[in-house]
Amino acid sequence: MMSMSQLLHPLGATLFFSNARDPRSRILKWVPPESWSCVGRDAGFSRLLVAAQSSRQGNFSSAGPNETSAKHKAFFRERRESDALPYIQTLGKFPKEELEDKVVMVRFDSAILLREDQDHTVQSNLYAHLTIKYLLEARARIVLVSDWNGGINSKFLDLQSVAEHLSVVLGVNVVPSHCLSHYSPLTEALEKMTVLLLENLSEFKGEVCNSLEFAETLSSGVDIFVNDSFSQSHKVLASTVGVTHFCYSSVAGFHFEESLRKLKNALKSDKRPHIAIIGGTNLSNKAAALCSLASVCDGLVFVGMMSFQIMHALGLLVPLNHLELGATKEASELVQVAQDRNIPILYPKDFWCLNENVPDQLELFPAHALSKGWMPVDIGPRTLDEIKTLLKKSKQKATWIGPVKFKSCNSSAIGASELACILYALSQDDCDVTIVGSVATKTITDESSSIPAFSVIENASVWWDFLKGRKLPGVMALDRAYPFDIDWKSVYSEPAQPLVVDIGSGNGLFLLGMAKKWKHLNFLGLEINEKLVRRCLIAVHQLDFKNGYFIATNATSTFRSIVSNYPGEVILVSIQCPNPDFNKPEHRWRMLQKSLVEAVADLLIPSGKVFLQSDIKAVAVRMKEQFLRYGKGKLSILQAQDTSTNGGWLEENPFGIRSDWEQHVLDRGAPMYRLMLLKSNNVQ
Repeated sequence: MMSMSQLLHPLGATLFFSNARDPRSRILKWVPPESWSCVGRDAGFSRLLVAAQSSRQGNFSSAGPNETSAKHKAFFRERRESDALPYIQTLGKFPKEELEDKVVMVRFDSAILLREDQDHTVQSNLYAHLTIKYLLEARARIVLVSDWNGGINSKFLDLQSVAEHLSVVLGVNVVPSHCLSHYSPLTEALEKMTVLLLENLSEFKGEVCNSLEFAETLSSGVDIFVNDSFSQSHKVLASTVGVTHFCYSSVAGFHFEESLRKLKNALKSDKRPHIAIIGGTNLSNKAAALCSLASVCDGLVFVGMMSFQIMHALGLLVPLNHLELGATKEASELVQVAQDRNIPILYPKDFWCLNENVPDQLELFPAHALSKGWMPVDIGPRTLDEIKTLLKKSKQKATWIGPVKFKSCNSSAIGASELACILYALSQDDCDVTIVGSVATKTITDESSSIPAFSVIENASVWWDFLKGRKLPGVMALDRAYPFDIDWKSVYSEPAQPLVVDIGSGNGLFLLGMAKKWKHLNFLGLEINEKLVRRCLIAVHQLDFKNGYFIATNATSTFRSIVSNYPGEVILVSIQCPNPDFNKPEHRWRMLQKSLVEAVADLLIPSGKVFLQSDIKAVAVRMKEQFLRYGKGKLSILQAQDTSTNGGWLEENPFGIRSDWEQHVLDRGAPMYRLMLLKSNNVQ
């Protein structure tokens, strides 16, 4: 048996890795301080271990949240605020060299790439094209998928015509493929072709119902999924959600990323006052979203059919045939929210109206005196003047969502056009203007000479669902990214020291103990359980450790983005006792994905180590197989360990000290399955 110094060189010391699972380790037998001989018998440190142990049972009382540093408070506050729109992995941040020769499926937005007008001054066109061209530059093999109908472009009635259009638009030969209906594998079709276009997804029932069977067929042979169809992100589709279960990485394309940025920025409180101009109908269905809007904006302007419901809630006389059935309560609640915040509500003061018997004659009526037989078709000049005055006073931020739409319509209505001109003038005066919805976007496009002056979100359904507090399925299905650039100098006193990373650091006893004992190393714990991380950070802050740190994150998708920026060498990565969910077989091994293994193999220094351990043999075998299969030939079982005995597993913990969960397992007479991997020195 080799010595500890030989095993862990270049660590230069025996290390003990303590990693308790959550929630499997809710009932633990505490290991007495005597068994922590390598860590030491310092009474204060022992108390810390007891406190940390108690925290797992919800009894942590040695430190309150007020003792957490301002940096940690800010992190968790922003994390909570971003729950509905999490930080996701993007194509631009994905290692470009990892794309070469990979099969990449792109869910593109047919409403953008199948337009007849492919004006690159329109941002949506520019970014949608950029996603495909970026992948081509990276020498990826591309599979394009989407749905389309005659409403987008009447020329595209079959797969061949769409492929021909995309070939011209993208400047590359796009080959149509009937792999889905013929049940033929993608890999065969991609052997000779660079870009494939699969059949219209709207023709398959499995797409709309998010059938996992259809999703698996759709993604067969695919390595990486790129979602670039933000307009579908509020739906649960096989091509946006289901396929992510079968691809080892799922990231956002450039158009998706830009659209998500616009959605986040539209509701930021960075510029005040913020005026929302609201058109359209169906107030009862949008009530929750409108209340959310009223809670963050500084003024509401109603310009569509909803305005009658608001006028009624304010106590004004409104013809009953203009009111929406069942929306009285919702309108009153919305008005109450606005009044509680003391923000103005503007509604139309006059309307252009059309008589059913005289279809070509428009008359202007005050809003409170609409004559019988006359139907409103547009807002009047007094209304536009009030809107213009309010917007000029605010002159900071404005959002227009929904059409200036009434029950009757008339081609000569000019209210929407006038509103577009007002907003364009504001945008030229450094006002942030966001346009939401296809109708409002078209109006702006027709009236403005400079679309880039606006932030445009074409699909209003995504916006409304987000405002209702719903999580967008298409966003939630993508891999997570760590949202911040880490200032390692503020985290560690010596940021260039060798780094040990514990993936799934649990209650943090391993890192806290190691940070105290080995000052010449830095330790980083990556743990998805935010509560555990909060407690660990409190302990780090109390003990004034300068070589230990914890991050609340899903390391499966963020390991590379976090660790790649570390200024020193990564010498050891440990994964101990990951918690398999046997009730969900399809998620059983979700933590250890191909992308994580590749990132570990890339970022370890030559002669760096990977320590794997579990009390469940199937888990340990799976981890071993994944690292050897996806380690790019850089990782191998450490030759110094005796694989001829104990079934090829390490008989003893090579670090000399057992973690609390490991001790719990051994106390009940169960075995542990351990393995040490080595990164080759001969890696180019």
